[in-house]
Amino acid sequence: MAAGHIPAMYRDLPRRMHPALRRCSVLLLAVAAGTASSPVAPDGTQDATPSLGECAARLATRTDRVDTVCLRRIYARPIAAWPAPHLSEGAAWQEFAPLPLPPEPAGNPSTPAKIALGKRLFEDPRLSRSGQIACASCHDRQLGWGDGRSVSFGHGRQAGRRNAPGVAMAAYATSLFWDGRAGSLEQQAPGPIQDPREMAFDLGDLERRLDRDGDYRAAFGQIFGDTKVSAPRVARALAAYERSLAPRPNRFDRFLAGQRGLLSDRQLWGLHLFRTRGRCMNCHSGPALTDQRFHNLGLHYYGRRYQDLGRYEVTGDPADAGKFRTPSLRMVSQSGPWMHNGLFPHLRGIVAMYAAGAPHPEPSAAQVNDPLFPRTDPLLRPLDLSAAEIEAIAEFLQVL
Repeated sequence: MAAGHIPAMYRDLPRRMHPALRRCSVLLLAVAAGTASSPVAPDGTQDATPSLGECAARLATRTDRVDTVCLRRIYARPIAAWPAPHLSEGAAWQEFAPLPLPPEPAGNPSTPAKIALGKRLFEDPRLSRSGQIACASCHDRQLGWGDGRSVSFGHGRQAGRRNAPGVAMAAYATSLFWDGRAGSLEQQAPGPIQDPREMAFDLGDLERRLDRDGDYRAAFGQIFGDTKVSAPRVARALAAYERSLAPRPNRFDRFLAGQRGLLSDRQLWGLHLFRTRGRCMNCHSGPALTDQRFHNLGLHYYGRRYQDLGRYEVTGDPADAGKFRTPSLRMVSQSGPWMHNGLFPHLRGIVAMYAAGAPHPEPSAAQVNDPLFPRTDPLLRPLDLSAAEIEAIAEFLQVL
């Protein structure tokens, strides 16, 4: 159809429509004919397309309405031209980027055979003393590689202290466990096996049990050059398998790579708030959406029944009391409940907590001079986010 030409049968159509629909139909016909040049405001009048400067000013002004035109215009640009994140003093951040392939240590190269052995070990309950608990018992693919519980049950139905984190992003972590006590997946793997609350198995007994299985001996021989079954080799196979679980590029990665139409209006608004007034990039940035650091969110329960001092239990440094590792937000919507103690069953509740500034417990009279009393991270302050803005950030988290 030539620009500017609307067939007569369609030109007459708006006259027969309800007045409430007439303005929309005229605009759509004009767009189809190539004659519409300006957006139409809610009152039906034409509104000139805002400039980039006008859009930046609009987005800097608080509103409970999604300014779709400006959001699309600003975030259609290269990532380097996006609005700078709002950061607090002391924050360490990187710009967003698609997730690269996971790093692989030189001392434990992955092979298909090693990954297959690791998968078999990961799913085998014989790695536990009772023969009933596997790594997969607490790290289920269908539950975001967690187990859907606040804390997991282990040997003899003992409740653990902490939430089972998803393992899909473990290959990108510079430290493992909530308290960071392992520096690699190879170091992390034996931990749950030996933990008396989890799998409660002696590594020597584990080696003897697996050595009685001819298929395991053959697999170890194929991969390591001899049939010796050892705990370090078990750890290397488990680590290789866990590295293979790294998520494939998803909608967010494709959005970052240039397909800017893949986020809904509300998700795009949530992204903007995440970067700006939500101050989420204080701790969650870069391709892996984590600063790889430790923070005190005020959830330590110091001096109470559920006390957990986190990183301090590893370092013995009072400055680390109540601090826990920043988890990646990749696949976060699939791995609830959240936090080190599984306290939050809904992502919206977490965003609301941060919007309120997080808990800042004050010491009791008996604790005033206690050098170990944990202090909430100063990065956490009230954000004055509206309910609509909290919802938008929570919806953005769904695409990660």
